[in-house]
Amino acid sequence: MKLFLDTADRELIKKWVPTGLVDGITTNPTHLSKQGPNSKQVLLDICSMVEGDVSIEVVEKKPEAVAAQAREIANLAQNVVVKIPFSPEYLPVIKQLSQENIKINVTLVFNTLQALMVAKLGVAYISPFAGRLDDIGADGIATIADIVAIKEIYDLKSEILAASIRSVQHWHQSALAGADVATLPPTVFEQAMHHPLTEKGIALFDRDWQKLGKEKLLG
Repeated sequence: MKLFLDTADRELIKKWVPTGLVDGITTNPTHLSKQGPNSKQVLLDICSMVEGDVSIEVVEKKPEAVAAQAREIANLAQNVVVKIPFSPEYLPVIKQLSQENIKINVTLVFNTLQALMVAKLGVAYISPFAGRLDDIGADGIATIADIVAIKEIYDLKSEILAASIRSVQHWHQSALAGADVATLPPTVFEQAMHHPLTEKGIALFDRDWQKLGKEKLLG
């Protein structure tokens, strides 16, 4: 499973990229709004900080403007993926951009047939939103599992990117559901690294080592 960080915070990206676990970044207008007015520079910085894909979302609304902005975004860097929300009016745009070999991440996907439709258009990523489905009483993880099943049945090439991950449990369930990618808030990414039994075990080993009164393991 690929792991993306869902953030535009360059300090957090700088912190976690050295772990070797960060395969890419997803951004959105909300993230960018927290990083000051020069969004282009923020995005260029992020693209230079990671080797993997960086998803950048269009903010235009009319299909023609979405297509033009998508091409502009795609030219920012080699590792850019253009995020476009699922909408019937954007489907021809998504088809055309995919044919131009522009990598597309279709976001705000909420059911399996939306995912099937855009997979047929050859997009790079499909982003079902688990948390937001849970918010309305649906089962976000079950939806991801269904999308993964459809992908396998029809040998579709788009990667399933589990988004709107709200907790470590969400991430765990997305992995079990077979999502190709999970995009994680940095808080969830960090929480999964800690367990009280790990910390208790380290403390126990340290105490036992001190009983030997040695400074070097091999000395």
